[in-house]
Amino acid sequence: MSQLFTPARTRGFLRSTAAAMVLSSVLLTTGCGASDESGADAEATAAAPEGFPVTIDNCGVKTTYDKPPSRVVTIHQHPAELMLALGLKDRMAGTAFPDSAVLPELKKDYESVPELAEREPSFETVLDAEPDLVYGGYGSAFDEKEGRSRKAFADAGIDSYLNREYCGEKTVTMKDTYDEIRTIGKIFGVPDRADELVADLEDRVGKAAATVEGEPELPVFVYDSGDKSAFTAGGKSLGTELIRLAGGENVFTDLDDVFGDVSWEQVVERKPEVIAIYDYAGAGSVGEKKKFLLSQPALADVPAIRNKRFVVLPLTATLVGIRSAYAVEDLARGLHPESFR
Repeated sequence: MSQLFTPARTRGFLRSTAAAMVLSSVLLTTGCGASDESGADAEATAAAPEGFPVTIDNCGVKTTYDKPPSRVVTIHQHPAELMLALGLKDRMAGTAFPDSAVLPELKKDYESVPELAEREPSFETVLDAEPDLVYGGYGSAFDEKEGRSRKAFADAGIDSYLNREYCGEKTVTMKDTYDEIRTIGKIFGVPDRADELVADLEDRVGKAAATVEGEPELPVFVYDSGDKSAFTAGGKSLGTELIRLAGGENVFTDLDDVFGDVSWEQVVERKPEVIAIYDYAGAGSVGEKKKFLLSQPALADVPAIRNKRFVVLPLTATLVGIRSAYAVEDLARGLHPESFR
């Protein structure tokens, strides 16, 4: 097989449009009531927004927020989209590393925030944006070798938060997505918006799952990248749960990791009927990936190849963030199109 793609190691291993726009238009609630106190105590009380201080334990790093962050740099796309869906554009000082098309309802707001770098920005570039919080999507956001460790930011007086998907070895589920949204809502003092967004996403997932309920579970192979071997989603990945909710079964559920390499012989043996292609910058286009898979003689008898059954998902849709709820419907339509007619 020709050497076309390299697995994306930089990941640390890696309806409602109306509802989202309503969320984006709500003013940030940080009001505090009048106080009869006087002096320093009265000033401290007046300065503390309702619900603060807030202490968050994120991947073993405890941070106390006396007030909502006001200048946030997001590294990777899914944290940025989550913040925008919560109506926090005015709190964003910069974004970095877009890896797929932004959700249409968030595109205008996303483009209004300065882009600091096409990939992970340098420590100095982040400092230049003068953030009070850095929100990373993949573990590589805080790469110690690149000088961007969480300690380095703390030493510079900047708080940090890492997407919970990269806090350690465990299975990632939709609950992680909902918990992530609620935690960010708490940090920014907008818990009601977070609850509303979670309810909208849960409803979206529930409707898609109900539509394909009773349909046979189709075997699905996730193709992320790779040529000598296949880089695929394992049993601990959120992608595995998305496939299950959409009426399918990941043929590599037994791979005890979020992502991993498998042999093409294993792919052939497991006879997937559908191939889910993860789409993102830096690993070849969807067209190139399809061409590669269809051109391999060893895969010719795989049902998904023989019938040219592919479902394309942006990588951001398979991560802990607002896109995962959208991915369930997209997958369900690809696996069981007859259920949506």
